[in-house]
Amino acid sequence: MNHNAMKLAFQNSMGENSTRRWRGILVAGLLITAMGVELGHGIALAAPNNDGRVAPPSRLAMQMSFAPVVRKTAPAVVNIFAKRKVKQNLSPLMQDPFFRQFFGQAFQNLPPRVENSLGSGVLVRGNGTVITNNHVINGADEVSVVLSDRREFPAKILRVDPRSDLAVLKIDAKGPLPFLEMADSDDLEVGDLVLAIGNPFGVGQTVTSGIISALARAQGSDADSHYFIQTDAAINPGNSGGALVTLDNKLIGINTMIVSQSGGSVGIGFAIPSNLVKTMIETNSGNKVVRGWLGLAGQSITAELAASLNLAKPVGVIVKAVYPGGPADLAGVKIGDVITEYGGHDVNDQAGLNFRVATQSLAATNTIGLLREGKPVLLNGVKIIPAPETPPRSPMLIRGDNPFSGAVVANLSPALAEELGRPEDWSGVIVLEIRGDNAAAIGLQPGDVVASLDGNEVKDVKNFAAKMDRAQRKWSINIKRAGQVIPLELEVR
Repeated sequence: MNHNAMKLAFQNSMGENSTRRWRGILVAGLLITAMGVELGHGIALAAPNNDGRVAPPSRLAMQMSFAPVVRKTAPAVVNIFAKRKVKQNLSPLMQDPFFRQFFGQAFQNLPPRVENSLGSGVLVRGNGTVITNNHVINGADEVSVVLSDRREFPAKILRVDPRSDLAVLKIDAKGPLPFLEMADSDDLEVGDLVLAIGNPFGVGQTVTSGIISALARAQGSDADSHYFIQTDAAINPGNSGGALVTLDNKLIGINTMIVSQSGGSVGIGFAIPSNLVKTMIETNSGNKVVRGWLGLAGQSITAELAASLNLAKPVGVIVKAVYPGGPADLAGVKIGDVITEYGGHDVNDQAGLNFRVATQSLAATNTIGLLREGKPVLLNGVKIIPAPETPPRSPMLIRGDNPFSGAVVANLSPALAEELGRPEDWSGVIVLEIRGDNAAAIGLQPGDVVASLDGNEVKDVKNFAAKMDRAQRKWSINIKRAGQVIPLELEVR
């Protein structure tokens, strides 16, 4: 059968309207060229893999439509509108007494300015539970959700997690709503087809298609759980919080960010994997995000470390510290171990380990695979827990005639360390805020840890405040900042 006859047969069987739908001609051309198949002959391009994945068998197959997938998934993708009130700053002219005399009353009580932002979200429960990005609703005073059928509802913010950039909202639609089931993001492979659905630039619901370009893309610091799916499906401003879906109508990720110099899509978009989204929905309740904690501090293996440790390749996490009595300690992890697997999944770096811990249920047990003195060791029965807040943070504003006057300090604990992204600062006193006075004058910064005071270890806020109350003029203080110890020799006059 020649190409025209094939096309006519397709039109007769599928209808004229079907032929006007999206056709992946470019993709088909690339596949056919790569496989050396002549156009129009309907020769199979590839045999099925063991997992059932197959390449399109013919050009005709590439003319099939994504419309059935869109019909089932798009109703569960919503638009989100957030309003926040921002205090208006007075004009610098109002600092002049002359202008204040004549115009001060008119400008003293300016109403707050209202900022509007928009994004997307996904219904993940029929009861009106919506997942979106934290940055879409961050700081909002009012949030509303608009469904695909144009109904609009006020939304309540149930909980937010800035570290994973996820937020859970709830609307009351007085009835069941369409929602998306979540796929297992660990089943994804590079090359799988996906659709991105959202509200780019506020133009209305838009669907774009692409493939999985890469997996396990780490962005941000090692302390975060930023471990993204990369796709070339077009994602633009307004798509944040929208759905990345598979061709079996399931949610595989929440679109969250792009890499672009222009601000528009250049084919490098990132989505939060559904397994992390699932943890945010299922293992948390109320307005508090409960994270699992392993109780160790590590460092990603670099090429230099791999060479010094005689490792075959630079992958894994070397353990630098283990919290006494924590999950890792109870499982048998030791300083110097190189973690290469967690729960049966390869661990390439610290971000990968953080992601695996973040997606583990608190009730489940897991395994850790590691290298100890070059030999493989498998540890069973690893059960993570919420990071303990022991001792309580007990924030305190330091006052008086001392170097820390005007600083707000608190007790460090595993919980506060996790919250601040400092996984190995489990004890001591940390500066949370600078409100002026001497603390600002000597250059203290939020995040500084008091390593020692006059040659003595600082154990807690109570002990520290008592030492600050002493009448003395000279102070010798060691401050830990960004991994370095800064000595301060001060004299109060």
